[in-house]
Amino acid sequence: MTETSATVSYLYGVAVLRDGLYDVVAPLRGVAGAPVRLVPAEDAGLAAVVSSVPAGDFEAAPLAAHLEDLAWLEAVARAHHHVIDAVAAAGTILPLRLATIYGDDDRVHALITAERAAFARRLSHVDGSVEWGVKIYYEPRAAPAASTTAAPAAGTSPGRAYLRSRHQERNARQDAFREAANAARNVDAAARAHAVAHARHRLQQGPLAEDSGENIVNDAYLVPQDRADAFRQAVLSAAGQSDSIRVEITGPWAPYSFAATALDENGEQGQEVIT
Repeated sequence: MTETSATVSYLYGVAVLRDGLYDVVAPLRGVAGAPVRLVPAEDAGLAAVVSSVPAGDFEAAPLAAHLEDLAWLEAVARAHHHVIDAVAAAGTILPLRLATIYGDDDRVHALITAERAAFARRLSHVDGSVEWGVKIYYEPRAAPAASTTAAPAAGTSPGRAYLRSRHQERNARQDAFREAANAARNVDAAARAHAVAHARHRLQQGPLAEDSGENIVNDAYLVPQDRADAFRQAVLSAAGQSDSIRVEITGPWAPYSFAATALDENGEQGQEVIT
């Protein structure tokens, strides 16, 4: 990190201010190895979780350059998530986006005080629940390749027989994909039976798609903690009814996908409450 005497306030998230939270935060070290502290909102029962970080790294221009440095970005992300996970293990927190920066604690305080009602609504929504990720991969069964040497049926030219074979192959692939899509809908229905909210994320492609198969679902579910086992069992049971898909469940996580606040009251694109 760049040496500088000037600092800005790095905002990790907003937490319910419960007994013991100061003790949880006191030993934490976050981004740039900086101590973590709380900035409470008056009479609101919530507090911002912040650190002081070098302005020379986190003001707009240098931050934009750093975000192109994957090693730097990974170090910041690890520190950010370490703080979020520690606070989430002890209570309820709305994680904010990576590198959410304010000029100083006074500005952080002004934000959470002015928007305390919106923060309180979101904290109430996620309180007692955790996030689970569900990724579904389409893994079609192997099909025989079209033959270019088989004898055509009587009265059928070799070229027409080849085109017919290719057409049959294409139809078989489409049928298999429809089967996988139906299986994915069954998994989603099973997950929703135990979740209180759902968020849809971009499918993993290119370098992100390290697993075998084609990623056809990349979703998150907000699940009450006392229903987590039932959620997992229902998802795995639904997935096991089809051999054309593979399901990966990750979690539990802090509610990263459900942390919309007054800064974004409508939530992430694709997020919905399950009623």
